[in-house]
Amino acid sequence: MELALAWKNDATKTLWEYVWQGWDCYSTEILSKIDLLEADEQIERMITQDLELDIRRVMSGYEPFTIQHERFEGELRTVAPARPKQCDLSFVWLDNRRITYPIEAKVLKSDSNTGVKAYVEEIAENFLKFRYAPFSSEGGLLGYLLQGSSKIAFKNIEIAISCTLSDHPDFVERDHKISDHQRVVPEDKTYPDKFRCHHLLLQLNKEPNVKQAPRKRKSSKKLSD
Repeated sequence: MELALAWKNDATKTLWEYVWQGWDCYSTEILSKIDLLEADEQIERMITQDLELDIRRVMSGYEPFTIQHERFEGELRTVAPARPKQCDLSFVWLDNRRITYPIEAKVLKSDSNTGVKAYVEEIAENFLKFRYAPFSSEGGLLGYLLQGSSKIAFKNIEIAISCTLSDHPDFVERDHKISDHQRVVPEDKTYPDKFRCHHLLLQLNKEPNVKQAPRKRKSSKKLSD
């Protein structure tokens, strides 16, 4: 439990910075070349597995955690041949690999109430019922927004889960919100009862809303001998 709580104190800002930096790379180098009109039902998986590579690319390699696509959650596994739950992306603490930070991805076909339905179900059915990373007091959702406004989508998500979505103080210029929830812990478990969910809406239908840092101009002045 002490190690699980370290996510909140030491690592969460850093790992979300990696997610956003990875998304910037993916948006610029890959997404800009994809014809979304020809995207099929596998778009969610294809984007997520590529995003893992870009997140890994921006990491230093010296972190006490790594990232993994579709990692099995062994804590609540059922009898074979049933498969354990798999979260789309997981940051895994290397010293104790049972401790993972879950991130689920969902395609939002629109910003409407029906468009955000599958997204909201992930919170109620998996995060709040400990099916994803039960030892973590935080996790997140990536919403791949195909059509519509992130502002409207956030509002409909907020209504559907009956809670307040607040701006993340470290990512105020991004489409990054947080919500806090109370979970009912099974009597024989010691999972954290409070859960913070991060909400990132990643728009597929326009240029990423990122302020690029100005490039440094190369000096034309020659160095003296």
